[in-house]
Amino acid sequence: MEFFRINRTIDFMRLRKPMVILSVVLVLASILLLATRGLNFGLDFTGGTLIEVGYENPVDLAGVRETLRQGEFGDAVAQHFGTSRDVLVRLAPRADVSSADLSTRVLRVLQDGAAGQKVEVRRVEFVGPQVGDQLVEQGGLAMLYALIGIFIYVAFRFEWRFSAGAILATVHDVVLTLGLFSLLQVEFDLTVLAAVLAVIGYSVNDTVVVFDRIRENFRKLRKGTSMDVVNSSLTQTLSRTIMTSGTTLIVVVALFLLGGTLIHAFAIALIFGIVIGTYSSIYVASFAALALGVSRQDLVLPKKEGAEAGGQP
Repeated sequence: MEFFRINRTIDFMRLRKPMVILSVVLVLASILLLATRGLNFGLDFTGGTLIEVGYENPVDLAGVRETLRQGEFGDAVAQHFGTSRDVLVRLAPRADVSSADLSTRVLRVLQDGAAGQKVEVRRVEFVGPQVGDQLVEQGGLAMLYALIGIFIYVAFRFEWRFSAGAILATVHDVVLTLGLFSLLQVEFDLTVLAAVLAVIGYSVNDTVVVFDRIRENFRKLRKGTSMDVVNSSLTQTLSRTIMTSGTTLIVVVALFLLGGTLIHAFAIALIFGIVIGTYSSIYVASFAALALGVSRQDLVLPKKEGAEAGGQP
């Protein structure tokens, strides 16, 4: 679907050199940040104590969080669990404090701030740091398997140069997203990991759409250089790219503004990933395929034997 048509071919590749330099600088800066500051892993990865409490009446989470903050549990994560009367509190491990003592102190703080409501503990669970280590390992493997699957899929559907471009763009997007979280020290939990995997899917989808048009134009356009074909293809897909990225951004910005603090990090990862994924499909994936020497000869279908003589007696 094309909502607007651009009659003039935009010379995207004219800016390829400064954009490639920008990408290299950002990737190196992200790797440096990850090596020096690391990620601010959440309780999902570091382990901690889960305390489920029940209120007599529906309770506002903002008030619960303020109560916990005033009770010296400012690092606690509070969220509804099932109904608006049930609250799940997650706490980081504390030295020399058992889970039982911790749950007792949290319950006392919540009861003091409950304005006469009865609060009761329903369950207390301790998640050890070894579980977090397993999650880090499994999350890393999930991203590695995703990259291998992308390489095989794109190589099978297109050509190995396109596959290399898609992998470079995907790695570029993941490293920059992790670098942003390292820079901002926003908590990195399972929801953010899910957002990073979603960014991988979005980036690959955008790249495949561009590659599909490049392949089609290589077969259709008989004049012009490979760079001309790439510029024409990027211009032709610009309408779709703007509409897809724009509408998706509207949704995730609404999530960021209205979804509450619990999904701020998730929304930040998606907002940044959509922007950087759109950029990388142009100046990383397409340029990489071009730099590796993809040409019309690589994509034109071989003529069937006797095709030229078709229709002749």
